[in-house]
Amino acid sequence: MIIAIIQARMSSSRLPNKVLKPILGKPMLQHQIDRIKQSKLITKIVVATSTQTSDDNIEELCQSLNIDCFRGSLDDVLDRYYQCASLYKADHISRLTADCPLTDAEIIDGVINLHIKTQSDYTSNCCQPCLPDGLDIEVLTIKSLIQSHQQAIKPSEREHVTQYIRNHSELFKLTDFQYTPDLSQLRWTVDEASDFKFITEIYKNLYPINPLFTMQDILTLLEEKPELKTINQNIARDEGLLKSLIIDKEQGFE
Repeated sequence: MIIAIIQARMSSSRLPNKVLKPILGKPMLQHQIDRIKQSKLITKIVVATSTQTSDDNIEELCQSLNIDCFRGSLDDVLDRYYQCASLYKADHISRLTADCPLTDAEIIDGVINLHIKTQSDYTSNCCQPCLPDGLDIEVLTIKSLIQSHQQAIKPSEREHVTQYIRNHSELFKLTDFQYTPDLSQLRWTVDEASDFKFITEIYKNLYPINPLFTMQDILTLLEEKPELKTINQNIARDEGLLKSLIIDKEQGFE
């Protein structure tokens, strides 16, 4: 069983409540769920949020969409994933985050196919970025998740689910999904207000024509309207992880 677990919370420090901000009348998370549903390989979709009352609205949205919602630790996201994957008896977990409403089902299935074909412990398109920031997907075995849960101690490894695996390539078989041309300089995720403005413009241009527009549709639009790329291109990739690594050092971890 391949379960897509979408981690979501309302308490983002940079853009609070972003996962439920409306795009063309629908919450951002709902758009993302609709896009992930197009995957041919994912068995089940589960939204994993926290037990904080601030995240009650996420559970309410999931109930209205008939999507399972698991609630666990706010800060120990690795534990949240472990408990969720164990409850649903997952064999493989596709990790997605709720701030990427341009995710592409074809890319998701491509990474999953590679993961299964290579019999890897962990497969991703973001260890060696080759696609726009916002099309990230990581796929890992339940065995790898269990081992990470048992052994990870750094704050960054508890907050960022796959960081322990990425830090210990000697313990796991890691495979990188590759794509050409390199599109990693593009930013399609939502952390800041300018990101949300960019995403909204993409939806305004493409969603009314085809609600399930693809990565290629977006690239074509950006060729036609290159000014859209300037809306949010001044933001560094993986700022959240970089902040966690600073906390590691402050707490004596190297």
